[in-house]
Amino acid sequence: MPEPMDATRYSCQVALPGFGQKGQQRLQQAKVLIVGAGGLGCPAAQYLAASGIGTLGIADNDTVSISNLHRQLLYTPADAGQLKVTVATERLRQQNPDIQIGAHPVKVTAANVMQLFEPYDIIVDGTDNFDTRYLLNDAAVMLGKPLVYGAIYQYEGQVAVWNILNKDGNYSPNYRDLFPQVDATQVPNCAEGGVIPMLAGIIGCMQANEVIKYISGTGELLAGKLLTLDVQTMQSRVIKMGQVTKTTITHLPETMEVDTMTVALVKAGLAAGTLQLVDIRGSEEHEDFNIGGKHIPAYKLERGISELDHSKDIVLYCTIGKRSADVVKKLKAIASPLNIYSLEGGIKAWLERD
Repeated sequence: MPEPMDATRYSCQVALPGFGQKGQQRLQQAKVLIVGAGGLGCPAAQYLAASGIGTLGIADNDTVSISNLHRQLLYTPADAGQLKVTVATERLRQQNPDIQIGAHPVKVTAANVMQLFEPYDIIVDGTDNFDTRYLLNDAAVMLGKPLVYGAIYQYEGQVAVWNILNKDGNYSPNYRDLFPQVDATQVPNCAEGGVIPMLAGIIGCMQANEVIKYISGTGELLAGKLLTLDVQTMQSRVIKMGQVTKTTITHLPETMEVDTMTVALVKAGLAAGTLQLVDIRGSEEHEDFNIGGKHIPAYKLERGISELDHSKDIVLYCTIGKRSADVVKKLKAIASPLNIYSLEGGIKAWLERD
């Protein structure tokens, strides 16, 4: 049994109409998993820990980098190179030593996601790529667990709660009801397209708010709804999606391992003339800065594959390697014999090695 809660610490939320001691006890007994300890995961974790969630799990296999610090406020420059979950759990334990915090320093995959989700009551999606979002969504649906979704890009954010069990036994819509399929090669992420830092804090806090509402049984959840926010105008709207999912999910999405090539190997291949470099970013990005090679934007590459020298290894690059990895997956699916790779870490890694 959990230790009795500190009445003084939580007195302000216990005093809320409709919340009370019962709501606080529900938080103390709850188990919440946050996948992704980045821009969304950091603020969500901080407020969930502060509110007295009994067990808080954090899953992430990434390390802290300096480029994270403008929006991931759990970390400092001294943490660069350390595992995010290690730093995050230590800071959160200092913030609230009375709760249980579990670190999962793993990449979430189809092989481990079901086991990872099993002990938890609700999942928070703090990820930044479509493959993982679909994986988390499908696992949550198959296990019958609610999933709190958040996404940020440039000046806009989204929040929703997927897969809530309705009173009639049906479940509310999930991510595939909103986006049955997304071409990830056409959508830059925050590192490539940019993001205003405050947006991460706002959306992450909104996700934490949905978790608290779900556990405490207070308020109206964003189930069957998508909230969108534009921080440049501070305008928000709620898009209604209906009460019941129209999708049937019976298996997890297949994952394809991406062949990557390090900066050192790419430079050696260029020097030896055995490798062809291709920038798959947009025209503005290419003109602003590039590291050479051919320029074929991602959306043209499928048709432009014949322009490449198939006698050489083909290495695609973007800003941080995520978009190029998605393109490699797509091309491998339609032209598997190609010797095609993604530059590991993208231009960012290239410049760091200079």
